[in-house]
This record gives sequence, C-alpha cells and structure tokens, in this order.
Amino acid sequence: MDKNSIIEQWFLRYSDDIYKFLVYYTGNKDVEDLVQEVFLKALRSLESFEGRSQPKTWLLTIARHTAIDFARKQRFRNWLPDKWLASVQSEAKTPEEILHAHAEQQALYHALRHMKPAYREVLILRGIKGLSAKETAEVLEWSENKVNVTLHRAMKAVKEQLLQERKGMVGDAI
Repeated sequence: MDKNSIIEQWFLRYSDDIYKFLVYYTGNKDVEDLVQEVFLKALRSLESFEGRSQPKTWLLTIARHTAIDFARKQRFRNWLPDKWLASVQSEAKTPEEILHAHAEQQALYHALRHMKPAYREVLILRGIKGLSAKETAEVLEWSENKVNVTLHRAMKAVKEQLLQERKGMVGDAI
C-alpha cells in the first residue's frame, strides 16, 4: 500500500478524533486547516512512523505539536496592532457558546480552558478522548507515572475550579 493510501485511510478513520482534540486544545471550532496540516505532516514523515504505537496516538502527537506551533504563531501575530484590533472585534462563536444549552458541560469546558496546559492536555487525552495512560504518555512524551499523577492533580484542580464557580454563581444570585 502506498503512502497516500495509508494516510487517506487514517484520515477517514481518525480525522474526527483529531478535529475534536484540536477544538478542545485550541478552544476554537475553526480548526479544519490544522487538521489538514496534521495529515500533511503525517504524509511527509510517514517513514518515521515505526509502528510501535497506534496510528491514532502518533497522529495525536503530531496534532499536539501542530497546535502548539499554531498558538506560538498566533501570539506573535496578535501583538501586531492591526491584527490585535481584528481579534478583539471577532464575533466567532467559541465552543463554550455552542455548549450554552448544557450548563454543566459549559462549566466543565470553562474550567478546562483555565487549567494549566499540562492539566488540560492530560484531561483531554485521558478523560475526553479516552486514551490509555500508555497512549497518553506517548503523545505527551511523558512517563505513564507522570500521566497518572498529573491526571489526578488535574481532576482535583477541575473540581476546585467548579466549586469556586458554583460559589460565585450562588453569591451572584443573592
């Protein structure tokens, strides 16, 4: 099977997972270009895929690095005055607005967005995408122990964040 056929099959099988991961990771639902970039990078570096992990794990690793690179570029671009003003006036709906109908999901998504990157990454991969500790360790280039400890700390931080938000809502209602 040639490289293009392999990537095409992987795209059909995993593009939705990559899309959802990037939406959670970036906080933006407009990630189609990033999904394409992930699969183009995979095509260019398919020879380096050794098969020691699942293709999905390898693609999620590429997606994570692509999202990190994209965020770095965006931070630089947002410092340019005309770009900064355009981003302030943006009316694009965020995933949080899309989930408005589900208050609990909205609170969870909000808490997730405010976690430090390591917590957010492990929560997305383990909790939302359902990857095993081993797969998550491969994607994040961590040990399995670090994944488990970070997941425990991240879940504790999310619970605390949700409690704080609930207290704030109760205080606002009074």
